[in-house]
Amino acid sequence: MCLRQLLQSSQLQWAWRAAFLKHVQGRHPGAWRWTHSGGGPYRAVIFDMGGVLLPSPGRVAAEWEVQNHIPSGTIVKALISGGENGPWMKFMRAEVTTEDFLQEFGRLCSEISKTSVPVDSFFSLLTSERVAKQFPVMTEAISQIRAKDLQTAVLSNNFYLPNGKSFLPLDRKQFDVVVESCLEGVCKPDPRIYKLCLERLGRQPSESILLDDLGPNLKAAASLGIHTIKVDDPETAVKELETLLGFPLRMAVPNTCPVRKTMEIPKDALEKYLRDLLGTQTTGPLELLQFDHGQSNPTYYVKLANHQLVLRKKPPGTLLPSAHAVEREFRIMKALANAGVPVPKVLDLCEDSSVVGTPFYLMEYCPGLIYKDPSLPGLEPSQRRAIYTAMNRVLCKIHSVDLKAAGLEDYGKHGDYLARQVQTWIKQYRASETSTIPAMERLIEWLPLHLPRQQRTTVVHGDFRLDNLLFHPETAEVFAVLDWELSTLGDPLADVAYNCLAHYLPSGFPIQPGLSDCDLTELGIPTAEEYFRMYCLHMGIPPTKNWNFYMAFSFFRIAAILQGVYKRSLTGQASSATAKQTGKLTEFMSNLAWDFAIKEGFQVFKEMPATKPLMRSYHTWSLLRTPGTRSYVTSTDSSLVHASKGALIFSPEDLPPRVRELYQRLKEFMERHVYPAEPELQRHQASAERWTPSPLVEDLKEKAKAEGLWNLFLPLETDPEKKYGAGLTNMEYAHLCEVMGTSLYAPEIFNCSAPDTGNMELLVRYGTEEQKARWLVPLLEGKARSCFAMTEPQVASSDATSIESSIREEDGFYVINGHKWWITGILDPRCQLCVFMGKTDPHAPRHQQQSILLVPMDTPGIKIIRPLTVYGLEDAPGGHGEVLFEQVRVPKENIILGPGRGFEIAQGRLGPGRIHHCMRLIGCSERALALMKARAKSRVAFGKPLVEQGTVLADIALSRVEIEQARLLVLKAAHVMDVAGNKAAALDIAMIKMVAPSMASRVIDRAIQAFGAAGLSSDHPLAQFFTGARALRFADGPDEVHRAAVAKMELKHRS
Repeated sequence: MCLRQLLQSSQLQWAWRAAFLKHVQGRHPGAWRWTHSGGGPYRAVIFDMGGVLLPSPGRVAAEWEVQNHIPSGTIVKALISGGENGPWMKFMRAEVTTEDFLQEFGRLCSEISKTSVPVDSFFSLLTSERVAKQFPVMTEAISQIRAKDLQTAVLSNNFYLPNGKSFLPLDRKQFDVVVESCLEGVCKPDPRIYKLCLERLGRQPSESILLDDLGPNLKAAASLGIHTIKVDDPETAVKELETLLGFPLRMAVPNTCPVRKTMEIPKDALEKYLRDLLGTQTTGPLELLQFDHGQSNPTYYVKLANHQLVLRKKPPGTLLPSAHAVEREFRIMKALANAGVPVPKVLDLCEDSSVVGTPFYLMEYCPGLIYKDPSLPGLEPSQRRAIYTAMNRVLCKIHSVDLKAAGLEDYGKHGDYLARQVQTWIKQYRASETSTIPAMERLIEWLPLHLPRQQRTTVVHGDFRLDNLLFHPETAEVFAVLDWELSTLGDPLADVAYNCLAHYLPSGFPIQPGLSDCDLTELGIPTAEEYFRMYCLHMGIPPTKNWNFYMAFSFFRIAAILQGVYKRSLTGQASSATAKQTGKLTEFMSNLAWDFAIKEGFQVFKEMPATKPLMRSYHTWSLLRTPGTRSYVTSTDSSLVHASKGALIFSPEDLPPRVRELYQRLKEFMERHVYPAEPELQRHQASAERWTPSPLVEDLKEKAKAEGLWNLFLPLETDPEKKYGAGLTNMEYAHLCEVMGTSLYAPEIFNCSAPDTGNMELLVRYGTEEQKARWLVPLLEGKARSCFAMTEPQVASSDATSIESSIREEDGFYVINGHKWWITGILDPRCQLCVFMGKTDPHAPRHQQQSILLVPMDTPGIKIIRPLTVYGLEDAPGGHGEVLFEQVRVPKENIILGPGRGFEIAQGRLGPGRIHHCMRLIGCSERALALMKARAKSRVAFGKPLVEQGTVLADIALSRVEIEQARLLVLKAAHVMDVAGNKAAALDIAMIKMVAPSMASRVIDRAIQAFGAAGLSSDHPLAQFFTGARALRFADGPDEVHRAAVAKMELKHRS
């Protein structure tokens, strides 16, 4: 690792790709000339690591500084500071520990930038798997070098990681020798380290080549007689290395590989066919390679004499009806070429399967660029935008083709395209189905019911995406549109939606990298909405109102295609080595499709006229607190509910089968275990042993774990791989949370109680792997409890920016001083972690002053002043504490995300938790109403049952109405959080926090009134229910703050 890579970012891939292809096109087509083949004077190639084998940390630093609002150049200036005796060079010679380096490095960065710099965050990014990936061109070059029996070595200025291992994210098997400065105590450009490398290789300097990107390092090597190559970008360096070695280090045809064994075709028969077709008499072997794209129809590069061709064929084996139609591809490309659409020139269609085993067609090979990664790494923002604009314009050109003039009027049916497509892909999916996927079943039911009206009929590509376009190597011009297998006549908006799929996939998605976790503004890439508006502007049409349907259908279609690829992989028919991985991806894609279906349904739901009110049958709790089943039906037309099923799930009966089964198990567990245990749990809470955990609760926890009723709270968006929780959406969990809310003790029994839930989600969202291992795992296992320390007695803590507790850096630690109170759970003997919020920089912008630290509860300086009671109740064993933090020293690695991120983290932590509190309040209100009804039926006053008293009847009626109103509002908020995100749901969240606690307080108060003095006692849960509901009118923010927020948003957005 060297300084230059930190001083300047890597050169544009755009430039080297253009130069490479220009070089290739300037030669005899496809011909590479080499002076010799492995017989030259060089016997070893030595590689530097950073900037040669791995991406330049300079670029990493520049992007990281932008993302973290750090002044540009701060990192580089700190690295240079002190020269050979600076902290960076000492670190690479292993003269200082990682901890000491980061401390000194952080101090330097802070001095340079005049602000706090989270250098540990930069160091983590620099050494992360996401960044530290070896360049594929270098991997291929090393493989070719070793195949010629030459030696390879790494000679790197390197450092130790905190785990005591050196930072070497490379496959050591690629190298005969690895020399690292941190192991040897000497750095380049010291001649000793070069001599050490040569000695271990057993080579003379004249037999060796060094690739490095730092001038002084190259100069020192050259003075010893080593031949050097200065690396500005990997591709150019490999080309220079090829010239020195005298043999190719890359495939001459980009994006190709040797033909896979299962995809081999008979070369003799093909060669005879080609010679007859082309009239070629030249002798010489037929060259055949396989393109690494083209999952559906195997695609080959063919070279015979001076002809370079592409062969595209059907896959072998029994195929689904109408699939893999290479004949249609040939026809459409031939017609579009005459209509001015950029497509490769097609030569011949061969429907004789005896030649290569299946029908195929031939087209001319077009050199150009295929961008597989939609984030377009290595390009400038202006170049990325130009490429997306060019892609958009060529799609418009396809959709503007005159069907009659092109002879394509009969290329497909006119009208009802989406209806046919939906049925086609349903059939295709059914034909390749290997197991039941719930989301696919829901989509198969939903899509035919929500078809938009088709406005236009055009040619549609059917698979229009970035990596099916061939770009000019020097300009943002589309040379050719490839892969027309799925083309037909239809609704052009289906192409546009499909073209935007990558916007909703993560960057690490195995089949197709996506953009959902990228900063599109910084990259210069238009958002999906901007891209669609660009298309509408070019075409002169208004935007559609059914965009979410088109996206749902596109993801559904991809899911069906992936299922077909997966089934073919089981018989060896699919052409890609990754095809077998697609089985689990079908479910992932179908879930994305269903998310869009829900959005579309919600839009329909909002616009639906309220002509027929929903009539509701509600079977409520039994006398023994038994939760009933909510059932929403339509009195005269059940289709209305059926049609809006994708919008909001009102009833547990309409939950997906897996969630419905989980809901039922939860209810049964509550019946069998929780409600019967309540009297014993209440006695323990009032006993002298109340500050120790109840053994009965611990026993019930183990039972809940055994029944799979554990950690249900983590929302799917936070834990998409279901690594930590049950993988429920906010709306699905809301129904379960309501059931848990019917008992004071249930949330802890299922490990779904605050503040642990918020802290666990915080760790999942923002924690490092080390932080997760230390704190998240014990919390998830229920072996530890935690607390969240934000509220302070001296300030109005409803404004999180006003907190005064200080966090300052000192000798590699953060030192905390502050006074906190109402810290729930801190008195629990199992509480091992305090998530602490304080100020690291009072002078920073208002929302960047706060930071969050993970504070072990056994840290010296934490002093609990007293337990606080709520209306006299202690809430043992967790309680609520008033606490002093005096000179509490916490390791710097315990900070979450970095200094100044506290407000952002706190807001993220509170999102789903707001739903949890409100749904639990619905549950305790239902319990209170059930108790009130039972009391009213059994209690006699003034000679008649209470149920016959008018005031009690009015209380029951009003309570039912208020619970229903609050539940619907909460479910809507949960739904909006799921489909649009927490930020978009801000208004809905503020409304439910304003409504739910007040509603619960009123309902519980009426129940207490029905019980008389008994309602105030501990014989019933009502008093504790009431204190909990009343406290939440502060704990989740004061009512006044939420009312103000709702009013401001109302005035801003709805005026």
